[in-house]
Amino acid sequence: MTQQTETSQRPVLVVDFGAQYAQLIARRVREAGVYSEIVPHTATAAEIAAKSPVGIILSGGPSSVYEEGAPQLDTGVLELGVPTLGICYGFQVMAQQLGGEVAHTGLREYGATDAAVTGDGGVLLGGQPAEQNVWMSHGDQVSRAPEGFEVLASTSATRVAAFASDERRLYGVQWHPEVKHTDYGQNVLENFLHKAAGLPADWNSGNVIAEQVERIRAQIGSGRVISALSGGVDSAVSTALVHKAVGDQLTAIFVDHGLLRKGEREQVEQDYVASTGVRLITIDARERFLTALAGVSDPEQKRKIIGREFIRTFEEAEKALIAEAEADGEPIRFLVQGTLYPDVVESGGGAGTANIKSHHNVGGLPEDLQFELVEPLRTLFKDEVRAIGRELGLPEAIVGRQPFPGPGLGIRIVGEVTADRLEILRDADAIAREELTRAGLDNEIWQCPVVLLADVRSVGVQGDGRTYGHPIVLRPVSSEDAMTADWTRLPYDVLSRISNRITNEVREVNRVVLDVTSKPPGTIEWE
Repeated sequence: MTQQTETSQRPVLVVDFGAQYAQLIARRVREAGVYSEIVPHTATAAEIAAKSPVGIILSGGPSSVYEEGAPQLDTGVLELGVPTLGICYGFQVMAQQLGGEVAHTGLREYGATDAAVTGDGGVLLGGQPAEQNVWMSHGDQVSRAPEGFEVLASTSATRVAAFASDERRLYGVQWHPEVKHTDYGQNVLENFLHKAAGLPADWNSGNVIAEQVERIRAQIGSGRVISALSGGVDSAVSTALVHKAVGDQLTAIFVDHGLLRKGEREQVEQDYVASTGVRLITIDARERFLTALAGVSDPEQKRKIIGREFIRTFEEAEKALIAEAEADGEPIRFLVQGTLYPDVVESGGGAGTANIKSHHNVGGLPEDLQFELVEPLRTLFKDEVRAIGRELGLPEAIVGRQPFPGPGLGIRIVGEVTADRLEILRDADAIAREELTRAGLDNEIWQCPVVLLADVRSVGVQGDGRTYGHPIVLRPVSSEDAMTADWTRLPYDVLSRISNRITNEVREVNRVVLDVTSKPPGTIEWE
C-alpha cells in the first residue's frame, strides 16, 4: 500500500538514543513553530543529510557513553554544518566525539537540580536567570568541554552542565529542557531553534491544511475514497481533511454498534455532517453486536467479538459501495486512515526505529483489504490534530473529545453487556461528562472513564427502604501521553454533584466510588 507521509518542510531531526522523551522533544519543537521528525541513532550522516535538516537535536538515553555497546552517533553528523543541540546523553556523545571528556565521578543528579548560568549565558541561555531549577537524570558528567567550546552553566556536581560553540553552531545541555519540570526548558529549545539556528516559527495548522489538501488531491486524483468514521478525533479530522480536498469523491461510513455514549450518533450524523458536508452512510448494527456479546463477561473475549463484528459490518458496507462505484465506472481505490506520528514511530516508521507495536487505526481492518492508504495526519501529534480540526471548523465536542476506546462502553461494563446495562452506564456517563464540562474541568483531565460494576450489587437506602443496586466507578486521570497517568484531584463539590445526580437520576445505581489508582500499577480502563 502506498503511504502518504512526508511534509515539504525541511525538518529539525531528533536523533533518538533510546530516551523515553524523544517524542516529547519533537513535540516541544513543534510547539515552537518548527517542524520536527524523529530518526534512530543508527542513521548515518549520509541518511541524515539526505533529509536536508535545518537543525539536529541529540536526545537523552539510558546508557553510559563509554560502556561497551552504548549507542553511537556517526561521527560525520557533527561535521554536516547543521546547527545541533545535545541533550543529556546526546550532550555527552557530542562532548566525547569532539575531544572533551566524560567521566563517571560517582556524583549523580536525578530530579530537580539548581543550575548556575555562567556569564551572559550565550545564545542558548541568554536572558535567563543566573540561578534556575533544571531537571537532571544522569550518573556521568562532562568533566571537560571540547576545545573551543564555552561553558555556559554548572551545578554543584557537574562543572560542565552546558556548553556552546557559536562558530560551529554546536550546543549542549546536561539537563532535560523538554520536560515541564525545567523552569526555562522551552526557552532553551526556542533559543536554539530561533536564535542559534535562525529558524522561523512557521509550522502551524493553516500551513499543514494547505499542504495536505494539495497532497491528497495529487494522490487521489479523480478516484473514489472511503473512510471509517468513528466519531473520535483522529478519524473525524482525517475525514474532514480528505473531504476538503476531494469533496463528494469521499464517502464516510459510521458503524453504530450500540456501545456508544449518549448523543454520539446524533453528534456525528448532525453536527459533524453539518460542519463538513461529507456524505455519510450510517450502519445500524446494534442488534448484531448485542447478540454476539450475549452471555460473555470475559473482557478479552468481549474485545475480540467487538473487533470481529466491526470488521464484518464494515466489509459488508464496503462491498455495497464498491458495487455502486463499479456501476458508476469508477472503483474505490483509496481508504482514509487516521494514523498519527506516534503510531508511525512506535511501529518502526520505515526509518529504523524500534518496532514497539503494530497499529490498525480503522477499527482493526484486515491487512488484506486492497486499498491505497490516505494518511493526512501521519506527521502529526494529537494536539496538532485537534488544532487542525478547529481550523477546519469541526464541532468542539468532537475536536476536544477525550480518548474513547474502540470497543466503547462494552469494556466499561464489568460483566455481561446487555441493552439494559448499556442504558444505565450511558446515563451515568452523560451526567459525569455534563458536570465536568459545567465545572470547566474538561481541559484539566486526560480522560474520565465511567465504569459500571454490573456483576456487583451493593446495599443502599433509597426512599425508606433498602436497595441492592450497582456501583458506578469514576476514573478521572491526568496524563500527557497515556503511557503513564495519575488520578485527577477533582474538587469535592464537583464529585458530590456527580454522585448525587447519578444516585438520584440513574435507576439501579445506589453507590458512586472514586478510583484513585495511578498508572502504573493500574491501567486507565478497567478492562
